[in-house]
Amino acid sequence: MDAEIIYRYFPDLDRDKKERFEALGELYALWNSRINVISRKDADQLYMRHVLHSLAVARACTFADGARILDVGTGGGFPGIPLAIMFPQAGFTLADSIGKKIKVVREVSGALGLGNVEAVNARAESLPGKYDYVVSRAVTALPTLTGWVWDKIAPGQAGTLPNGMICLKGGDLEEEIRAAGKRVEVFDLYGFFPLEFFETKKALYLPR
Repeated sequence: MDAEIIYRYFPDLDRDKKERFEALGELYALWNSRINVISRKDADQLYMRHVLHSLAVARACTFADGARILDVGTGGGFPGIPLAIMFPQAGFTLADSIGKKIKVVREVSGALGLGNVEAVNARAESLPGKYDYVVSRAVTALPTLTGWVWDKIAPGQAGTLPNGMICLKGGDLEEEIRAAGKRVEVFDLYGFFPLEFFETKKALYLPR
């Protein structure tokens, strides 16, 4: 499966964005062979299971120019790198506590010429400064995640949604949402991308 699946749902991409999305396949094939950041069974489904999945955040919220976004537990760069391609005028900090994963993020973002990405080998809770949005993909339970980063989200609105947290998750989330004790808006990803893979996937939005 190639980048065509991205264009199906985002048909108005300019040439720079298309070239960068197309380059992701080879870059991740190269780096995943050296440092395993994507499971072997997922590697041939990169564009649907990782890139398009990450871009569900872009369907939920369009980030404004100058918006500051923190990707917590980015792993090999998801959802941060696809979002940084999509929003070149926004700034992205991709954080992970595992150094070899951050090496892959730096190599991939560098090869793509993404000047709006900063890759940080650190735990999210140790980072200084404030962000407009925090994004994550299946990192940890909502109560734990909000404990790490809630005080790092600045008030205001730097996109089509008020500043807050957007988390990509799957499965039965009722208990987790209740335990978070915050207002949560749920986006069904199947409504964005009507493919079997997304039937049980959600984006959870927590306004600050």
